Amino acid sequence: MDFFSPAVITLLVLAVMAVLFITEAIPLAVTAMSGALALGIFGVITPAQVFSGLSNSTVVLFAGMFVIGSAMFHTGLAQKIGTSTVRAFGTGEKGLLLGVMLIAAALSSVSSNTGTTAALMPVIIGICAAAKSSASRQLMPLAFAASAGGTITLVGTPPNIIGNAALNASGLQPFGFFEFAKIGIPVSLVAIAYIMLVGRHLLPKEGVRTEEALEEAAQHAKEAAAESGSPRKMALTGATLIAVVCLMALDIKHFPLEMAAVSGAVFLVLTGCISEQKAYRGIDWVTIFLFAGMMPVATALDNSGAGKIIADQVISLMGDAPSPQLLCIVLFMLSAALTQFMSNTASAALLCPLGISIAAGIGVSPQAVIMSICIAASCAFATPVGTPPNTLVLGAGKYRFMDYVKVGVPLVILELIVCAVLIPLLWPF
Repeated sequence: MDFFSPAVITLLVLAVMAVLFITEAIPLAVTAMSGALALGIFGVITPAQVFSGLSNSTVVLFAGMFVIGSAMFHTGLAQKIGTSTVRAFGTGEKGLLLGVMLIAAALSSVSSNTGTTAALMPVIIGICAAAKSSASRQLMPLAFAASAGGTITLVGTPPNIIGNAALNASGLQPFGFFEFAKIGIPVSLVAIAYIMLVGRHLLPKEGVRTEEALEEAAQHAKEAAAESGSPRKMALTGATLIAVVCLMALDIKHFPLEMAAVSGAVFLVLTGCISEQKAYRGIDWVTIFLFAGMMPVATALDNSGAGKIIADQVISLMGDAPSPQLLCIVLFMLSAALTQFMSNTASAALLCPLGISIAAGIGVSPQAVIMSICIAASCAFATPVGTPPNTLVLGAGKYRFMDYVKVGVPLVILELIVCAVLIPLLWPF
């Protein structure tokens, strides 16, 4: 093997990036952009390709939806929905738990799961303080439901968009806006059912120090609801969100997803529902640059032959004629394992191009493979660092690392079983 070939250089750069993603020795977005730059410097990709991710339409889609999601929290719409749900389900532990998880899953299907968690935390902690019950019994389920709910639509969580972009980049049929709901709704319902029937018994029973928790949550509420209270702004934001989702679902040829998202974002700024400054701050720039950096790396994997080398190795480990279902299970397990310790965006960006290469290597439809990777990337239930909602509730719930392991690992295994059964039926090989 030529140790100076483009394929070997790409594999070495990818290995270094994987270590940096897992350890987070440097910021995730810096790792992604550095990888793209290194591949450009070594001549694996052209200078134009190094920065091609920044002009990708998916980046624009991300930005537009981040602004719309941010407007939901700044106008108080998300908090109002949360409070109304809690009022409807009552303050008893079981009723509150069910209501919180249902609304968290629904909100995060069209907006940030981190924002959803931050918006609902103060509501839950305040109720628990008044009822003299433990907020630690509610906050982890809130975070888990927010993560699971993101799998319901194309824009619910970054891995879904990244999987779609990988299919597009390879000239393959992408998923429709609500196509993710076929597996996302079962995944979310299984997560809710598991918490209600089993998971809540594994949660810590000690009460949290509600004064400290309330103070921490109040800070999140202050940041998330700076402009709340205007019925006009809330109504406009809600109507805009519905209109954007409908336009995306219709899949109009001359009005693609990114145009719908940006149109909605611009409208909300023009109508004063969110200020220009808050719109900029609402964009998760880490996700933007992480995605923009990983797209050229995906191009290098494809063009250099590195992706084929990895695909061939994975296929050889699974035997001469690997089962497509086994491939989906293996990639689900790999994606789910990575996402416990690194960004779900990074996990999906790293594995989706490889999944497409492996699927091509054994001659199966890549849609099932990509869906397995994307759903698994959102199953970051087993550690407090796997996804921002988990980290957000860590302090307020006074959780320990092993609390996430106890409650989260069985849920990951359960979601693996659900996906192993449903994905091949919904997207035949």
